[in-house]
Order: sequence, then structure tokens, then C-alpha cells
Amino acid sequence: MAFSRVLRLFAVALVLAAAAAGSLAQGGAVGAHKAAPVASIRFGVLPLGGTVESRALWMPLMADLSQAIGVPVSAYSVASYEELDRAIKRDEIDMAFLSAKMALDAVMQQRMKVVAQIARRPGMPMHRAVLLTRKAGVPNTLEAVLAEPERWRLARGDSRSVTGFLVPQSQLFLPRNIELETRFRGEVVGNHQATALAVANGDADVATNNTTDFERFREQFPVEAARLHIVWESEPPPGAQMVVRRAYPPEFQARLQAFLVGYGQGKGPRGDAEREVLKTLRAAYGYAPADDSALLPEALLEYELGKQRAMAAAWVNEAAREQRLRRVEQTYKEQVEALRAASTAPR
Repeated sequence: MAFSRVLRLFAVALVLAAAAAGSLAQGGAVGAHKAAPVASIRFGVLPLGGTVESRALWMPLMADLSQAIGVPVSAYSVASYEELDRAIKRDEIDMAFLSAKMALDAVMQQRMKVVAQIARRPGMPMHRAVLLTRKAGVPNTLEAVLAEPERWRLARGDSRSVTGFLVPQSQLFLPRNIELETRFRGEVVGNHQATALAVANGDADVATNNTTDFERFREQFPVEAARLHIVWESEPPPGAQMVVRRAYPPEFQARLQAFLVGYGQGKGPRGDAEREVLKTLRAAYGYAPADDSALLPEALLEYELGKQRAMAAAWVNEAAREQRLRRVEQTYKEQVEALRAASTAPR
């Protein structure tokens, strides 16, 4: 067994032991009360393309999870970020792989807890937000897009999408006093597949996207992808996170984390099959353990974006602007305190 694998299993054992100890301590304080066993898991699936396609990508992992923990796991697939957000607020989601923005919202609402994120290795291509245009026609350069945004039709992601909205807004457009939601001639809002198709088919002139989903788009729509090119790439954005219901017993949270961290790390046919599943999910090296503090980069991104918007907006007076800035500062302070507490909490 590889040394790294031994360390990983040892770490998982420590998590399980700590969770069990915490459970015993809590039991001593409140008597013989025991949490009801988890009967099923509803796994929220972010829309990558169509809902059927997105569900199909995750089904093998969900089936393996169900077998590993002995609990039925079903897909809760939706057509938009907004629908998934509503489902989380209605407590209809027990586990999900969420954009950093959605994960931060769910964690701050005390509904979810981060347990894992995609593992990365040195030299691995970095996930980035991108801007797409057609190779032929106009605009086909970044300069043309930025010079006259009101001439062009924009295809962008939902406002909860990190690479489809937040990062392009923060790193590219707002520093140039271009508001994504108001400066373009028209807009189409959809998932990354939909935005790329809109530009490829002439329904939009420029699209936000990301390197990972554009790679998948090239595989699925080679003819349409050949019409497009990337005119801008961002700095690496905050990563998506695997979250689980915070109300789950600690020992059950630890079991879910152990499954994710160990998935695709074994040898033989089973390990090979799991690694093929991970490749389709664009997580070739599997998942690494994480906690809520992994969302600190997203909190910082939203803080910087909030300040940019406050400074760029028109206000009735300077006092109103200062009030907004103070609210942005206070929200960020509360987020940082809550997220840092997760990394120092006993396990």
C-alpha cells in the first residue's frame, strides 16, 4: 500500500475516532438520546448541460456511494443554479457539488458543511474563467468586446456562477466600468454549454465560460467548438466544493468524507473503474478533504466585488455609498470569522 494511502487512511481513522468521541461526550450531556439513522441521500446535481446529461455523469459515483455506505442515493437534478439554490433552502438537498458561491451561501445559512474538493497536483492545468467569441466576424478580439460592449449580445452564467459571472465581472469588466448586467445590448443567461452554443450558433456575440466546461464542450460539440476561440482567461477562481447537510451526525459526515477521499485511490479493476468515473467528472486525481475554510477565497472575491460595485454605482449622496461599503465590510468580517472557525474546531 502506498505511503500516501496509509496517511490518508490514518487521517480518516482519526476523523472517525474524534467524531465518535464527540458523539459520546454529547450523549453523556443529554442522556441516552441517539440521532436517527440516515435513511437516504438526495444528491444535488449542478446543471452542466441538460439535466439528463448532468444526472448521467454523476450516477456512477452515486451508485458506488450508495453501495459503500448502505444508504440509497438519488439524484436531484435541476435546470438552473436558481432551482438548485431554492431546493437547498427548502432542505431538499442532502449532499451536492456546488460552485464556491453557492457553497458559501449554503454554509453561511448553516444548512451545509464542506467536506471535500477536487484534488490538484503540481503541473495540472488550472481551471479558469474564459471569454469566448467567434473566430470569424466581429467581435473576435477582447479589445473589440471592451471598446463597445453596448453593440454586443452577451451569453453569461447565472449570478451564482463563479466562472460564468462573478470572476469575469470582478477581474475583467468592473475594473473597466462595464457592468455585465446592464452594458450589453442583450443577454442570454444559461449554463456553460448553453452560453457556448449561443455564440457558436450566432444567438450571442460573446460568452462567459471556463476552461473545464469548454473542454467538455469541444468533445461533445466539435463542429460548434471549432467556430469559437478564447479571447481572455482569468486568474484561477475559487474552486467548487462538495458539501453535505450540516445536521448529519458527525460520524456520518466522516463516512461521506472518507468515501470521497478514498474514491479512485485503490488498485485493481475496481480502482480503475472509479478513476474512469472521476475522469468524466473532470476530477482525475479524485477528491481531497476540506472544511468550510476552503471558502475563504470565495468570501474574498465577493468582498472585492461588493466594493467594486459600491464604488462604481451612482448614489444619492456619499453617505449612502459609505453605508453600503460598511455593510460589505461587515458581511465579509462575519464570513471570515465563521469560515475560520471551521478550520480550528475540534474534530
